[in-house]
Amino acid sequence: MKLIVRAGTRARHHCPITLNCPAGSVPSGLTSSGRVIPVQRDGDRAALILPAMEAGTEQTWTPEGVVTVGGVMLEDDGKTITVHLDNRPFTAYHYANVPARPYFWPLLAPGDIEVTRGWPMRERPRDDETRDHKHHRSMWVAFGEVNGADNWSEEPGHGYTVHRSLDEMVSGPVFGRFRTTSDWTDASGRKLLTQSLTATFWAASGDAPRFVDIVVALKATEGDVHFGDTKEGGLISIRVATPMDVPRGGKIENAFGGINEPENWGHAAHWCDYSGIVDGAHVGIAVMDHPHSFRYPTYWHVRDYGLMAANPFALKAYTGGLKDGSYTLSQGDEMRFIYRVAIHRGDASQAGIRDRYLDFIVPPVATWAE
Repeated sequence: MKLIVRAGTRARHHCPITLNCPAGSVPSGLTSSGRVIPVQRDGDRAALILPAMEAGTEQTWTPEGVVTVGGVMLEDDGKTITVHLDNRPFTAYHYANVPARPYFWPLLAPGDIEVTRGWPMRERPRDDETRDHKHHRSMWVAFGEVNGADNWSEEPGHGYTVHRSLDEMVSGPVFGRFRTTSDWTDASGRKLLTQSLTATFWAASGDAPRFVDIVVALKATEGDVHFGDTKEGGLISIRVATPMDVPRGGKIENAFGGINEPENWGHAAHWCDYSGIVDGAHVGIAVMDHPHSFRYPTYWHVRDYGLMAANPFALKAYTGGLKDGSYTLSQGDEMRFIYRVAIHRGDASQAGIRDRYLDFIVPPVATWAE
């Protein structure tokens, strides 16, 4: 079997793709024009990361023997899942002994540069870190009005996201993945709904962007669930490293070219990016919404002071009361939110986030052939 890949109308760079497995076994690697890439089985799919392709070109890849690369390594110690890319630390998912809900921290750009704030998790905070909004824990999932419960803040009477099980954990040369089940509860511990969170980490090395695909599925297992119209929430939420805050020289940019809070807060966009200078390096983090997400494209609760959250419910806040964004999820129903997080060098333009977004939603066509 050989794999034929067509780039389409745009150039591709470090582009993850999945496709149906070929008849017979999946090759461990593929080669084309002297380049070798690994392949990893994913159930009845095969996953790989394409190197550079020019627009309008076609590549033919043939099976190659065992490919040894750094890949993605996940380890679980019963409290935290740590993730390494190419044998370098990348992030950790903290799910046990947390004040209110699990979170990812740190998140490291190429060069091991932190793109999210370390307070209040770091034992000895950096002198240049802000110390507001203690519930802004790096990257997390939360919402502030769920059947009247506040599962956003850490103020008295807040709700919780309680980790229940680690359902899958995979390491490999192309991707690593974990999947967890959690309960959202009110302050008393009464269960409100069930959350399934899947995080897929794509292999990366050097200065290539680091991609994490996050799927959040919320299911109404305890009766109807009402999501109120509040800006206090983000189905994915990020507090960037303090030096990236806009008053310190950082920049927010969205898919339409909107710059900073006045042109981003309360507006719908397919992606949003936050970038700035940290420890002398220009780095950034983008969140991309997928067309299969609830209320795509999402609205953004994004602030110059360092918060970036995808919140599709806060229409009343965004429109000055002209629209109501509340929503009731009926008993037994599920809503899904699908994002790709890209952690990169440079700003959105320098990192090619527009093209990386199109890689996410319209990947190149790849087919197996005899």
